[in-house]
Amino acid sequence: MVVFGPQVCGDLSLGATREWLVPDGAGGYAMGTVSGLRTRRYHGLLVAAEPGRPARRHLALAALDPVLTLPSGATVELAAHEWAGGVVSPQGHTLLERFDLVDGLPRWRWRIGPVVVERELAMIHGRSHLGVVHRVVSAPGPVTLTLKALVTWRDAHGERTAGGPPPHVASSAGGAVVERAFRIAGPGWEPIGEWYRGARTRAEEERGLAAHEDLWCAGQFRAELQPGESVEVEAWADDAGDLTTDHRRGARRVVDRARARNRALTHDAADAAARAVVLAADAFVVAGPQGAPDVVAGYPWFGAWSRDTMTSYAGLFLATGWYDEGRELLRAYAGTLSEGMLANTADTGQTEHNTVDATLWFLHAIERHVAGTGDDDLAAELLPALDTVVAAHLAGTRYGIRVDPADGLVTQGAPGVALTWMDARVDGVPITPRAGKPVEVNALWVNGLGAIAALKERLGRDASGEHRLRARAQASFERRFPIGDRPVAPLHDVVDGPAGDDPALRPNQLLAWSLPFGPLRGRPVPPELCELLTPLGPRSLDPSDPAFAAVHRGGPAERDAAYHQGTVWPWLIGPYADALSAGPEILRGIEAHLWEWGIGSVSETADGAPPHRATGCPFQAWSVAETLRVRRKVE
Repeated sequence: MVVFGPQVCGDLSLGATREWLVPDGAGGYAMGTVSGLRTRRYHGLLVAAEPGRPARRHLALAALDPVLTLPSGATVELAAHEWAGGVVSPQGHTLLERFDLVDGLPRWRWRIGPVVVERELAMIHGRSHLGVVHRVVSAPGPVTLTLKALVTWRDAHGERTAGGPPPHVASSAGGAVVERAFRIAGPGWEPIGEWYRGARTRAEEERGLAAHEDLWCAGQFRAELQPGESVEVEAWADDAGDLTTDHRRGARRVVDRARARNRALTHDAADAAARAVVLAADAFVVAGPQGAPDVVAGYPWFGAWSRDTMTSYAGLFLATGWYDEGRELLRAYAGTLSEGMLANTADTGQTEHNTVDATLWFLHAIERHVAGTGDDDLAAELLPALDTVVAAHLAGTRYGIRVDPADGLVTQGAPGVALTWMDARVDGVPITPRAGKPVEVNALWVNGLGAIAALKERLGRDASGEHRLRARAQASFERRFPIGDRPVAPLHDVVDGPAGDDPALRPNQLLAWSLPFGPLRGRPVPPELCELLTPLGPRSLDPSDPAFAAVHRGGPAERDAAYHQGTVWPWLIGPYADALSAGPEILRGIEAHLWEWGIGSVSETADGAPPHRATGCPFQAWSVAETLRVRRKVE
């Protein structure tokens, strides 16, 4: 359990920078801050994803604002909103006695003298269905609780204003249907129909994005409550084709079932950090296309990215024991192979095959799955597809990706694209194009050939071809990548690039030592790499490099320019721990970070300079996955 008291909840500089997330297992979520203030365009109590398309989300129920009428007749507003100009009104956060995250579910408690009101919420796993419970914990007599429903229906990445038509709201039994897309239901429904203009989202303003929108007050629920009594409200978008039917499950029941599910997931967790990381991992595993599991790369704005999915695979599926789900995911992803490349993402609206490394991580994930589970049937099923990957790389595929016949290493690159995980662009121009032979790509290539050979040998098949390819690539790697002739030397980040070999000190080279079939596995790690380490993981560039960016802040162009130029990436703690044979003690900084920003989770990135303030997505799949994998010592 995580608890914040009034000094955090009541101070927006503290409480509004700590975010909670309740996923629905289908790509949607409820999300907000400890103080109750919406600071992002993505914050809301019901954010619904299209079935099988987790990147296509819509904000539906933005807020459910409680207004309490006391026995004296006085009214007290418990919500918190910020408006254009920075005015915060109402200021219900100043009445918060505490915020708890219990079994992964948020709970707020407001105190107004002898009157205490509590809110809990949860979602039905696998459905876009929210339950919210408000309970009068104590009061000297009956009180009236009014809940104002602020709604919209717009793309989660955008905003909607009163410059256009208001959302269409149709009354229904005990509530309303909004935009024929979602439904809200509860006791004592009263339609209103009024714009709340100029809602400000301060985090978007800090990110250089549009930060104002208008919200439609569709109506309110009202109930008179005695001490101990509750009012239950539900909202759902999972039955969009049949919103005329009342699908209420009982909000209390929704919360209780979600709590029981989360407790079952964490029944064997050793401590609070272990419980948090398991629940964080569960947030990213969702139903994908055709019903197979998929992985959301990060909340609140990412969908499924194959690079992130395969990098996260061991942590999300093997360290958790979710083997059946993992098996089905690997089978589904194998179906996306085209010209020897795994599909990367459909976040842009169309499927893209635009990475050099996702497919190589896929080879690694399959071998780790089979080695860890003994699933030889899966190995036999997928080996033909893996053979096509090797053949395509030998023959050459998209974007100049091919095995150089001169040395057996993988080269890549094409104008205007960035194919490695360091893929940020500004105005269409890659910041780190890394054309040529990147170090981690070739570590993955050597490892992938070893992985396929291991799979074939498990099945009694001939792996001599893979061994020959791997031996040649390994020899070339050992000859080409080390800088200088020291026995333990750092590696070039890229060789044979347009400007020659790049000696920039980056953590990408850790994969040469960390991967189970990596080219430098088991050898000493150069001390220079240890200097990249921060409490939240390695920096993406040596701080002494002239291109080092100390902070990952500002507008989109500024942030993208700094994205891989010194910014800390917590997912790299996994390769670092493997390369140096470090145990879970390496995670102490990340474990403390679990309660600092995205509560119970690990951020996407952090500033390269102390105090390493978190940036990017507050809830990131590969950051969580690698933390969990290191904790459970799964390779």
